[in-house]
Amino acid sequence: MKFRTTLAALALSSTFFPSTAFAGAESGVYIGGGIGSTSIEIQDTDTSIESDETGFKLILGYNFGVIPLLDLAIEGAYVNFGKSEQGNTEFKQSAWDGFGLVGLSLGPVGLFGKLGLAAWENELSIGSVSTKTSGTDPVYGIGARLQIMKVTGRIEYEYYDLEGIDDTSMTSLSLLYTF
Repeated sequence: MKFRTTLAALALSSTFFPSTAFAGAESGVYIGGGIGSTSIEIQDTDTSIESDETGFKLILGYNFGVIPLLDLAIEGAYVNFGKSEQGNTEFKQSAWDGFGLVGLSLGPVGLFGKLGLAAWENELSIGSVSTKTSGTDPVYGIGARLQIMKVTGRIEYEYYDLEGIDDTSMTSLSLLYTF
């Protein structure tokens, strides 16, 4: 009798809790956004900037989900690193990112690494003189995710290896929805 009750409870619970709640990353298109702490450091003969600001990003990607335990995805993002003001100096930076992601799926939890390129632009204003610089450079990242059904929470660190800028990075929390 106890065995039948347990079996009936398991069958009933599987009806109310779909397997996607406990499986790896959902396959398909995902969209989301994140907010985090950005760090920018520039040291050259003319300018010295050390900035820790709040930035945000908008994310669009596709998770292939074809191999068990392995997450493969492509992702694009717009990142705004915030605005730094120090005296009469103002510095703004943004980027359009493209990434390939590879992750280890441990059920609803996963770890991932990402590698890609950033098409970035920054603007440095000193008084009334403004200078814009842009380029395309590599970006690296690592992170962890927690997915429940079609909603994923991520924490990640991204390092932007930008030419002419000593250090640019972002640590962020993101929320994604998979269609």
